[in-house]
Amino acid sequence: MNTTWTTRPETAEDAAAIREINLAAFPTADEADLVDALRADADAWIDGLSLVSRAPDGTLAGHALLTRCHIDGRPALALAPCAVLPAHQRQGAGTAAIRAALAAARAHGESLVVVLGHPEYYPRFGFVPASRFGIRAPFEVPDEALMALALDASVPVPSGVIRYAGAFGL
Repeated sequence: MNTTWTTRPETAEDAAAIREINLAAFPTADEADLVDALRADADAWIDGLSLVSRAPDGTLAGHALLTRCHIDGRPALALAPCAVLPAHQRQGAGTAAIRAALAAARAHGESLVVVLGHPEYYPRFGFVPASRFGIRAPFEVPDEALMALALDASVPVPSGVIRYAGAFGL
């Protein structure tokens, strides 16, 4: 199936649909609850960096969220969670939402994104192991699963331990 996905920033009216996407995509409500908690966290939430992908019929099918984190006291972004309705998985809805989120982050003047995820998926967006930059998680994680993407090559990438938003519970 060759679907053309449109993307846009989340609106207030999208919150329930985004929650449903996350509930359908994951085995527990943890990710859906995380999105709600991040949305309520003024220190983590950045307007315009929660992106949705829509199917041609207008159905919201995918979601990618970037929120504020810090590395060695310097601002960065955490990409999490990313979710797609099961009926639309493996059709590009997630890729479209993530590409749109990364483009929005660049447009906002952000310089670094970290993600904890599948090492066979995220390199397609330019992510590399975060250890190459000296970036570490505040918990044990396989080296290949923690990745980083420098959005602006003119800005030095900080090294150190990631401090995630409080909603992550770390």
